[in-house]
Amino acid sequence: MARAGLDKDPRDIAVMFDGVAKGYDRTNTVMTMGFDRRWRETTRQVLDASPGEKVLDLAAGTAVSTVEYARSGAWCVAADFSLEMLRGGADRGVPRVAADAFHLPFATDAFDAVTVSFGLRNMNDTVAALAEMRRVVRPGGRLVICEVSQPPLRPLRWLYRNTVLRGLPLVTKPFSSNSEAYSYLAESMRDWHDQRTVAELIAKAGWREVEWLNLTFGVVALHRATNPD
Repeated sequence: MARAGLDKDPRDIAVMFDGVAKGYDRTNTVMTMGFDRRWRETTRQVLDASPGEKVLDLAAGTAVSTVEYARSGAWCVAADFSLEMLRGGADRGVPRVAADAFHLPFATDAFDAVTVSFGLRNMNDTVAALAEMRRVVRPGGRLVICEVSQPPLRPLRWLYRNTVLRGLPLVTKPFSSNSEAYSYLAESMRDWHDQRTVAELIAKAGWREVEWLNLTFGVVALHRATNPD
C-alpha cells in the first residue's frame, strides 16, 4: 500500500476501495462513532436540492449518501471508480455509474449540483477534478464538498492527529475487510488540507462564492460554491 500523499495513483486507490467494499458502511459507522449519519444529513440540507433537479454524487461508494440526497425529491446518480463499491450498493435503488473523476461520462451542464463526500482527498489532482465537476454543472449550479479537515483549535488538532488518527487502524481492524487500507485512510486524513486551503483550491478551479462550515469541531468541513454564469 502506497503511503498517503498528494500524488496518489488512481489505480492504487481503486484497488484499495475494491478491497474495503465488503463491510465498508459498517466500518465507516464504527470509525466515526455514528457521526457519518449526521454528516450526510447536514450535507443534504446544505445541498438543498429540489424535486426535479439532477444531482451527481461523485465518489459515492455504496450510494449511502446518494440515497440520503434523493430524499429531497431530486434525481440523484451515484458515480464511483470502484466497481466493487458500486456493486455493494446494488440494492439501494438509485442509478449507479462507473466514472473517472477526471473524465466524467456526462454532458456539459448536465447537472444542477455535484457533491463529493470524503472522496476529494483521494483525487491526485484536486483542481483538475474540481474543474471537471464544474464542467458537468450548469451555470448557477452548486458544489458541496464534505471532507475531513483540520480542527482549528490547536490542542484539539494535536489530539486528533496524534491520538485519534493513530488509533484508527486498530479500531477498524475487527470490522474491516482490508485493515491495511485504513492505515492509508488515516494517513490521508492527517495529510489533508485545512479549510481555507480547500476553499482556495475550489476557487482556483473556477467556482465562486466559496464558503465553508465546520462540523464536529472542524474534524469535518462542508464547502459550498457556485458555478458562475
